[in-house]
Amino acid sequence: MARDEAYTDLEGREIPLDGLDREERKLVAVLKRRARTRRDWNDFDDSWIQAVDEFYRARGLTRAQIRRTAVFQIAQDLSGRIAVAAGLARPPDYRDELEELVRSRFNTRREFCEATGLSEDMLSHVLARRKHLAIDTLSEALGRIGYTLRIAPKAGSGKGGNGKRVAG
Repeated sequence: MARDEAYTDLEGREIPLDGLDREERKLVAVLKRRARTRRDWNDFDDSWIQAVDEFYRARGLTRAQIRRTAVFQIAQDLSGRIAVAAGLARPPDYRDELEELVRSRFNTRREFCEATGLSEDMLSHVLARRKHLAIDTLSEALGRIGYTLRIAPKAGSGKGGNGKRVAG
């Protein structure tokens, strides 16, 4: 994907821009500009939510449809960046993805631990952010349940080919 055809969010996921029309691209540019100038999280949230809602309501979209748009996802990510910069939130890391995997694919933490070979005590410490798992340990555990680790560009680093993909 060309650099200007994707926005990379805080978690390193690419949001395709090539499907946006000219007016949507303008709205994204306005939101990025606001995110740079309105560093108050609440102020930015009030403005982007209203702008995106009005934009897509005029096009006949429902709230559920609006939440699935690339523009909504980008605005939500810009909001998260402001929260992180203000110290009101922390940047996501592998433990967030691990916790989501446990919650969405297993009935209990115990079931996840039995499937991966990790101890419940260690998982508890990791998810509480008191400890980290060694890369080889995490890789082996994930492999047992059909998952793998990946290396992704760090959002906002300006390195790793982020170029225009990274907002902010």
